[in-house]
Amino acid sequence: MMEFSAYLSFQRLRRTIWFWAFLVFLLGNSGGVLSGSNYLVGLGSYDITGPAADVNMMGYANMEQIASGLHFRLRARSFIVAEPQGNRVVFVNLDACMASQLVTIKVLERLKARYGDLYTEKNVAISGIHTHAGPGGYLQYIVYIVTSLGFVRQSFDVLVDGIEKSIIQAHENLRPGSIFVNKGELLDAGVSRSPSGYLNNPAAERSRYKYNVDKEMTLVKFVDDQWGPVGSFNWFATHGTSMSRTNSLISGDNKGAAARFMEDWFEQNDIESTSADEFGADGILRRVSNIISSPRRNHHELLELAASFQSPPGKPATRILSVARRVRNAFRQADKPGFVSAFCQSNCGDVSPNVLGAFCIDTGLPCDFNHSTCGGKNENCYGRGPGYPDEFESTRIIGERQFRKAVDLFNTASEQLEGKVDYRHTYLDFSQLEVTLPKQGGGSEVVKTCPAAMGFAFAAGTTDGPGAFDFKQGDDQGNPFWRLVRNILKTPDKEQVDCQHPKPILLDTGEMKQPYDWAPSILPIQILRVGQLVILSVPGEFTTMAGRRLRDAVKTVLTSSGEFNGVHVVIAGLTNTYSQYVTTFEEYEVQRYEGASTLYGPHTLSAYIQEFKKLASALISGQAVKPGPQPPDLLSKQISLLTPVVVDLTPSGVNFGDVKSDVPKNSTFKRGDTVTVVFWSACPRNDLMTEGTFSLVEILHGKDTWVPAYDDDDFCLRFKWSRPSKLSTRSFATIEWRIPTSASSGVYRIKHFGAAKGLMGSIHHFTGSSSAFVVA
Repeated sequence: MMEFSAYLSFQRLRRTIWFWAFLVFLLGNSGGVLSGSNYLVGLGSYDITGPAADVNMMGYANMEQIASGLHFRLRARSFIVAEPQGNRVVFVNLDACMASQLVTIKVLERLKARYGDLYTEKNVAISGIHTHAGPGGYLQYIVYIVTSLGFVRQSFDVLVDGIEKSIIQAHENLRPGSIFVNKGELLDAGVSRSPSGYLNNPAAERSRYKYNVDKEMTLVKFVDDQWGPVGSFNWFATHGTSMSRTNSLISGDNKGAAARFMEDWFEQNDIESTSADEFGADGILRRVSNIISSPRRNHHELLELAASFQSPPGKPATRILSVARRVRNAFRQADKPGFVSAFCQSNCGDVSPNVLGAFCIDTGLPCDFNHSTCGGKNENCYGRGPGYPDEFESTRIIGERQFRKAVDLFNTASEQLEGKVDYRHTYLDFSQLEVTLPKQGGGSEVVKTCPAAMGFAFAAGTTDGPGAFDFKQGDDQGNPFWRLVRNILKTPDKEQVDCQHPKPILLDTGEMKQPYDWAPSILPIQILRVGQLVILSVPGEFTTMAGRRLRDAVKTVLTSSGEFNGVHVVIAGLTNTYSQYVTTFEEYEVQRYEGASTLYGPHTLSAYIQEFKKLASALISGQAVKPGPQPPDLLSKQISLLTPVVVDLTPSGVNFGDVKSDVPKNSTFKRGDTVTVVFWSACPRNDLMTEGTFSLVEILHGKDTWVPAYDDDDFCLRFKWSRPSKLSTRSFATIEWRIPTSASSGVYRIKHFGAAKGLMGSIHHFTGSSSAFVVA
């Protein structure tokens, strides 16, 4: 016994020596990673998927693009950084097309009711990734909700709830930690979709840059003092248009995909020993199925097991069931916060993820360089992604390229953020903002911005999503027919025409007020500072050169103080509200799509630069800035023409959740195959399954235990919903699982969760299950 006790004491001593030796080694070789914490850091994440049926998608303004299922879920991801006894800032990244002024207003009201003046419009930034595959109807200005048949309360509510809950999570996770910044070039995830517009910028200015789009990704890494790395946010400019204007599945597009890939990579792999190269060959990360140990069985035994699990009838279920069975719940440690990774948008205005270029679908030839037309028409000119013609594959590839770069920057981040946490914010009336510009011969002149207006080339769309009729990019004239149509709505006066010149006005949205405002006039601008990182929150899509000019102008002001040496300035696009595009003066002259969508006239960028320089100066001096005029809250004026769900029905003798089309009996599938099961279902609007799942792939563990393996958040699983006819009360859920190359051999089944609306308006949850099958 004494010998055993001595042995234990020796082992404890040896472990203690090894621990301290290891700690000394880390401190000497960490590149600062274990430096003392200087901030409180908290991160949060919450589901904002929204209605997966009947609602028009936001982005392409295509009335025929109606949601009918789910590619993968959307999330709001937040970080809070606070000085222990001082300022704090909040940044929220949305898997949504853009931020909404109305959503921002209501989120801030909720935060005030919960936390008082801790989180306000001054220090909270809410930014969208610009996916064009999310539900619309959540903005408050008419021009942005026309195609969604007005306001969609479900889209709005799920965003407000999700943003609030993600911030609450981040607040409750606030703990001492450190932040590191890193940046590097990503060359193959974006190309210019308006190269002729870019070429109108001065040659001397263009010669300063190697590329006609920004290729730099900036990443911040959050490290908790106790838990180690807990998340990362990065900013990189490329449009969320890998998914096309005909896609009907809700998707976070390439940035949402990249976030899923990185969060799964971190949660399932040893951060110290695994690289992004261990991602599956098909781009799908390994899942639960090959983490859970399962006894090896031969193929015959697997078939026998599968045969014993035939599809049962659909049955009633609880709402809790779909939440409890989600895959990622299995990875959560009780006390440790989940890893949060956000891929944020920057100055993406003229940057397309369709990196193969734009081609005519009728001839296969490149589109016209100046106007992006085919035979003089815009409808046939489309950009091609790297997975062409498969848009899901293009989404995966562009997402994976961003993910791989982010992992590289994450693993090598060593520059620690140090210094103040601070912020400045103001509202500006962009319909009549005076801007002082230097004159070529010396002196200065005062010009003004204009009430919002959209040009003819706006209706031409882009190579990511062409418009219709006879509109084309680069149109600085317009035509008589469409002027006549425009005049029925609102004829712009001479002052507005002169102010917007050379833009020919198609829609004079800033002066259209019936039944309420068609476009915003009061916009927020904001600077957030965390040490040597400065985030410029802009309420629109800046083009590449417009973003460069803004960043350079702010950086010049900041570095002149001597306090901001080595400052990292990033643009967070589509933040706090939305006001379309911002081009340079020279790009505006060309009137491609981006110029035609620069609402406030040719001096819009100059106005932003002037006002951001003021904020930067106030940040340096410590002076407050005036809040400016408050934007309107138009919630009470919103109109919705979207019909509600009346009732869901099934044929006599059929239950909700019954399998309509099952897997073949005694079937075996190989990796790379697609398994398809069709269930009798109900409208997904009855329950959004927030933080839950409509579809689930389970693997058999042992002889009778089913374990979740893939769910709505997985890139390989698609939930498609359909009716046999538009007004039918019956509907189907088609669940497709493309088996990843990394899936384990075993017995699997597919489950469906849903909710049906009864004749009296009550909601009944149900679940269904396919027959079991073998993956060999």
